[in-house]
Amino acid sequence: MNYVQILNNFRNKSILVVGDIILDHYVEGRVDRISPEAPVPVVTVYRDDRYNLGGAGNVANNIVSLGARAYICGTTGNDDRGSILNNILGSKGIITDGILPTSRRTTVKTRVIAHNHQQVVRVDREDNTPLSLRETESIRNYLRKNFHMFDGVIISDYSKGVITRELISYTNRLAKKHRKTVAVDPKVGHFEYYKNVSFITPNKKEASVMSNIDINDDLSLSRAGKRLLSSLNCKGVLITRGEEGMSLFERGKKEQKIRTVARDVYDVTGAGDTVISVFTLAHVAGATLFQAAKLANHAAGIVVAEAGTATTTMEEIKASLRSSK
Repeated sequence: MNYVQILNNFRNKSILVVGDIILDHYVEGRVDRISPEAPVPVVTVYRDDRYNLGGAGNVANNIVSLGARAYICGTTGNDDRGSILNNILGSKGIITDGILPTSRRTTVKTRVIAHNHQQVVRVDREDNTPLSLRETESIRNYLRKNFHMFDGVIISDYSKGVITRELISYTNRLAKKHRKTVAVDPKVGHFEYYKNVSFITPNKKEASVMSNIDINDDLSLSRAGKRLLSSLNCKGVLITRGEEGMSLFERGKKEQKIRTVARDVYDVTGAGDTVISVFTLAHVAGATLFQAAKLANHAAGIVVAEAGTATTTMEEIKASLRSSK
């Protein structure tokens, strides 16, 4: 199957994103002076009402931007920010019946932007304690009742309390029963959670910590990738390497390196969300893992040229493929 056929198949696929849903909030202003109270800039705000989807929400947004159907499962708070988050998800066409309202506050990351679009400071509001037994059981019930509808599942782990070892183990059992793909965008500290998933997409730093190997050259990176593949008993490990591209590790195959196609790197925020979205969607649409990685690499090259969390489309990826020939 060629790349265009794979991309066209996206329209027929449904992906469930399970994980920590985050609301990205942007405060924009200008800096004209330093505070007399402390050596910090004074930001005069001219806009503070811009919101984007972050975390699992951004992964789901990537899925719908690529033409597929996205379902999302996680939690929000019963607060004003939770209402904003749900409204944005609905406006994007993301199916939200897997979202559980809780007494926990909605996770919000506020970025103060000034100095010619530079980030001055980030303020996080979050509750990262594990979900209660009742809340966890509600998520399990949703998965059990609806798993047959999904072509693949993406675990978006931002360590905000939704993703646990038990939840991933339960998801893996359902995936085995229904013969579905489970992909993980990992979080350092949760390495043991990810055993027996289909594949993971760590960046180089995450791969180094999870494998307990100091990655400082191609040889050490190769050792780390192979160790992760073996330790997690997964089908594939895709390590993203920034300007060095990507390295793909599969069972029974040699490491495959993929050069970056990014020409301009403006902001890497959310690039990992784009990578796992395209990689997973391409695989369930009929791509080999190498083909899926190539498409994810093109998608990453597109979004890092944009400010903030960004998404891409099938047509943009097709154009990137044509320009690289």
